Amino acid sequence: MSKSNRRQFLRGAAGTTMAIPFLESVVRAKPSAIKPQQRMAIYYVPMGVVRKGFFPGEEETVLPKFQGATTKAIGLQRPVGIQTLQRLTPSQTPLEPLKHKLSFISGLDRTYKQGTDVHAQCGSCFLSSATMESITDSAYPLDRTFDHIVADTISTHTPFSTLTLSCNSHKDNKESIYFDNISWYGTNHVTPSIRDVRQAYQRLFGTKKKGDLRDITDLVLDDARELQKSLNTTDKDKFEEYFDGIRSLELQIERLEAMRAEIETANISIPADSLLPRGQYIRTMGDLMVAALQTGLTNVATLMIGPERWDTPYRFESLFDKPMSHHQMTHKPHQFVEQLLQIDRFYMEQYAYITGKMDAIIEPDGSTLLDNTIFTYGSGLGDGTTHQYNDLPILVAGGSRLGLAQGKHIHVPDETPLANLFLTQAHAFGMEIDSFADSRSTISGMIS
Repeated sequence: MSKSNRRQFLRGAAGTTMAIPFLESVVRAKPSAIKPQQRMAIYYVPMGVVRKGFFPGEEETVLPKFQGATTKAIGLQRPVGIQTLQRLTPSQTPLEPLKHKLSFISGLDRTYKQGTDVHAQCGSCFLSSATMESITDSAYPLDRTFDHIVADTISTHTPFSTLTLSCNSHKDNKESIYFDNISWYGTNHVTPSIRDVRQAYQRLFGTKKKGDLRDITDLVLDDARELQKSLNTTDKDKFEEYFDGIRSLELQIERLEAMRAEIETANISIPADSLLPRGQYIRTMGDLMVAALQTGLTNVATLMIGPERWDTPYRFESLFDKPMSHHQMTHKPHQFVEQLLQIDRFYMEQYAYITGKMDAIIEPDGSTLLDNTIFTYGSGLGDGTTHQYNDLPILVAGGSRLGLAQGKHIHVPDETPLANLFLTQAHAFGMEIDSFADSRSTISGMIS
């Protein structure tokens, strides 16, 4: 790998390569002369949300009964327009420290194509939403997804064009690929996602060595010590902070693998991954994603938090005393409403953790990684019980250096396509395109 103004690498023995963040002492350029890269990340949540916890004004809404087909919105009718994001809803409260750096976009819809599974289409088509007429060789309105289209503009010179991560490590693949993938090269051509934390680590840092993950950093320590001699005080602090973060990440991975090995030896009746701590797994994947964006290994990443409709249970640590199936609970909302609200908040806590981590990383010009990243939280269902495809739960964090408005609640007109959101983001990245998928226009007020 060649050096560039964006990417530097440390090499050790046994084929080990470690990417490091921008260091002005190495590049020998003034920080003001280095323009931070533009990045994009997606955080996809399965099974929609409980509307009374996520959407303002719906706290007293009567919970609907389970319905197997898509329905129109059950939510509150809101005036179209832009307001200051003053009070977060219960499911959004983990984002309170960061609400000045995010916007809530409500009212966005997707069109459901009859003849396909509700859950499969809402996940697989979330980043595509192709027009109903444009796809003839698939039952799904599924085309090349937005992450790859953006990567053609902002990730052309990175080692990885895109990074596709999934937090579903279960091996009981009883559902089709449409339930479990949001990134696609094109119709019927899925982007393979990395689901194992060790595999993701080794792919990002290019090691050929097997065994203790700590060996990876040990193998490059001599190079690191030599490099540190030439660093200024600011870069030394940044380097040490980064290296400590990598070691912490290695320890997280080792703990997860040790837990899995111990569970497997117990010969229990449910999959071992059902007993792994879900939050720790998501945060570790999030840490890997942030490290890849920070070091310039990629500028575009997607993180699918869980599969659609999959009934294999997960262990939501700190919430329940046994593994639970998120999907099955959405079929019995009156029985499990409190648990479902807890899961919504749990997933938001992980999103807030990743967002906060991005905001703590300082770029050469004094901005943060989050300021230069459009980080979207979203789900393909507006309500998991009724399977509605309209009024989707969408939050957009970061992007201030790309001109995105922050600290706003933007409610769009009825029947505004979700693709309008992605067209707006494309324009923020400087892409000169008139449309994306079934978009009709950009979202007014989203770019300041």
